[in-house]
Amino acid sequence: MGCLRALGMMTTPNACKASNFPFGKVDWSRPVSTGVRMELSITKPDDWHLHLREGDLLQAVVSHSASQFGRAIVMPNLKPPVTTTDAAMTYRESILKALPSNSDFDPLMTLYLTDKTHPDEIKHARRSGVVFGVKLYPSGATTNSQDGVTDLIGNCLPVLKEMIEQNMPLLVHGEATNPMVDIFDREKVFIDTILRPLIEKLPDLKVVMEHITTQDAVRFIETCREGSVAATVTPQHLVLNRNALFQGGLQPHNFCFPVLKREIHRQALVSAVTSGSNRYFLGTDSAPHERQRKESPCGCAGMYNAPVALSVYAKVFEEAGALDKLEAFTSFNGPDFYGLQRNKSKIKLSKTPWMVPESYTFPSGEIVPIFAGETLDWYPSAAAI
Repeated sequence: MGCLRALGMMTTPNACKASNFPFGKVDWSRPVSTGVRMELSITKPDDWHLHLREGDLLQAVVSHSASQFGRAIVMPNLKPPVTTTDAAMTYRESILKALPSNSDFDPLMTLYLTDKTHPDEIKHARRSGVVFGVKLYPSGATTNSQDGVTDLIGNCLPVLKEMIEQNMPLLVHGEATNPMVDIFDREKVFIDTILRPLIEKLPDLKVVMEHITTQDAVRFIETCREGSVAATVTPQHLVLNRNALFQGGLQPHNFCFPVLKREIHRQALVSAVTSGSNRYFLGTDSAPHERQRKESPCGCAGMYNAPVALSVYAKVFEEAGALDKLEAFTSFNGPDFYGLQRNKSKIKLSKTPWMVPESYTFPSGEIVPIFAGETLDWYPSAAAI
């Protein structure tokens, strides 16, 4: 992974190696060195874009997020998708039941927008107190997006207007799905043909452009009115470029949507998040898939990064000389945009190398995290302080 080598972090992992870890356990490997060179105490972060799945997979991954994050915006692209408030409340209960008994992790739920979503559902969602956003998946854009929107303005305008009334943000998977569009241009084309016209038509709609990947997205967000359009940025898009898909052979665990982009785009994202701008905040897009579904003839898109996300973000800010801006990105900008209180507790990040587990096992298989078997520089404490 060329970008990480340039950042002094790690080399390409061997996707074929695996080791066993107990089901459901938070496996923070012990630091490989006991000497702590530096410590940071930051307000407990939130994850503003997270996939928790369901069933055994939910049981296996939820503790990794709950040990480090106070809250998370939980994505609704299950099978079937979470299209109603009642379904969101049921899903939330299953997440709470899967948490460790002493956890105070708060899942913030979302609805899956379809061509048939009714404005009354938005009112119901706001009254519920558990739904905090509506997710736009252009039909065919990513995992379980087959029920997504086919014509945003044409089919969803009444719903979007009700979202303005209810101060409910639209969370956008920003990729055009026309098969004639080059896969590396899908974000730019989406901005030009869908998102920019949407903002011009509905300037009061709050929008989060999820997991941005290009300098085009950064430029667009900087032109929008502050407080109306913001973006989440993943750890993988900050440290990897598209070379990481192919170095040492095809790397299925580095395949995600939106796909990794050129180095110039990675650099633009790093500059944006480390600038101190409040338009950007943490969203891991952690997306677990069972190993066989990743390493298959038609491998699933998604990177599982929940166990390593904070370590990677810290390294990015350190390399940029911007550790003093890390806390705002991880812990302040997100709740401020959503109109929620910031967390009160703290976590500690230590400059102590630790090794990422090769895999996490669960009854149906195993999950390979990104950077499996590699050494990271920053070690996050599992408990609040």
